Amino acid sequence: MDQSQKRVFLIVLDSMGIGRAPDVADFGDEGSNTLASAATSSSFITPNLAAAGLYNIPGLIEDIEEKRASSVPGEKRFDVSESLSEPKGAFGRCISQSMGKDTTIGHWEIAGIISDKPLPVYPNGFPDEILQAFSSETGRGVLCNRPYSGTDVIRDYGPEHMKTGDLIVYTSADSVFQIAAHESIVPIEELYRCCEAARRILRGEHGVGRVIARPFEGEYPRFIRTANRHDYSIPPPRRTMLDDLSESGKSVIGVGKINDIYAGRGITDAHRTVSNQDGISRTIEMMNKHFSGLCFTNLVDFDSKFGHRNDIDGYADAISQFDRRLPELLAAMQPEDLLMITADHGCDPMSPSTDHSRETVPILVMGRSVRAGADIGERESFADIASTILDYFGFISENTSHIEGVSFLEKIIN
Repeated sequence: MDQSQKRVFLIVLDSMGIGRAPDVADFGDEGSNTLASAATSSSFITPNLAAAGLYNIPGLIEDIEEKRASSVPGEKRFDVSESLSEPKGAFGRCISQSMGKDTTIGHWEIAGIISDKPLPVYPNGFPDEILQAFSSETGRGVLCNRPYSGTDVIRDYGPEHMKTGDLIVYTSADSVFQIAAHESIVPIEELYRCCEAARRILRGEHGVGRVIARPFEGEYPRFIRTANRHDYSIPPPRRTMLDDLSESGKSVIGVGKINDIYAGRGITDAHRTVSNQDGISRTIEMMNKHFSGLCFTNLVDFDSKFGHRNDIDGYADAISQFDRRLPELLAAMQPEDLLMITADHGCDPMSPSTDHSRETVPILVMGRSVRAGADIGERESFADIASTILDYFGFISENTSHIEGVSFLEKIIN
């Protein structure tokens, strides 16, 4: 194949885990299976993902049927048992080896880094020295300082914030320092400067994965979060496949929050998005441009709008909307393009928790050069995705020893 014509489009369906993590008990997430929970909804209609080979992943149909058996009976649901005997793509599942289940660690592993230690979390809020330094830098007080739902926290603390101008600081089970502020009280550029100050402060032992700007608008009790969210991530601790590709002269295009997640490292071009649909459209735009390299897309709505809010029907509908647009993605592909679809962790909307869940993730690969029906198997690490992408671009394994994965390219290419 002509290396100058090769492109990979890697799409992360943020949080769409498929259960069966071998160490699930260590994370307290027994029984979690995000996709299977979404499949209990009558809004779940995914014929194109079925045709690609999603339900050929061993055990997935059984897990869906088990979830459906324990949910509300009598609803008419998409028949996943009619999975095609001749799927169009290659399929498998990936196990995470990293000690964490958050967005940052999941994406680092997809890019080739296995994290031996989890990023710090704050179930009791951030220590006083952090908040004092933050207030000193920003000139504003702090409200909340607890783990909280993002929609609940602006409802409960929004009125006081409007009166005082104090910033709403909160966290979750993930390694995040989140700052919510009304755009009429704290202009968006000031909120971003506050986040930059927090990012400078949160280093070393307090080096959280992400500082997140969470602007909102409207009036109580109908505050709504705006699309001006911005993530300030801790840089990856070492080289990733993004560095390898960009330094070799390949394009590395980030769509959605990819640029934020990797703190810009290895990204040659970035495109922010406001929704899953926008992210899909931007990816198709990139497919219609001429470049050689990687287009890396994150579709965050699954996680932020539905998984964390335990919205089963919303999650199911988001998957169905992606499914409806999958043919557009396939139609825009060039002869030597690969389309890879995966996830970074779970966020089971049926779980009593609203936090991420420890799960395996699917891997689907499509393209004209892909061997239809190839079983990728159960991969030992998300990092196998990075190894496979670098292998596809002709990188010699001796030069990518920092990537902690094993390529499955031979399994999938004709």
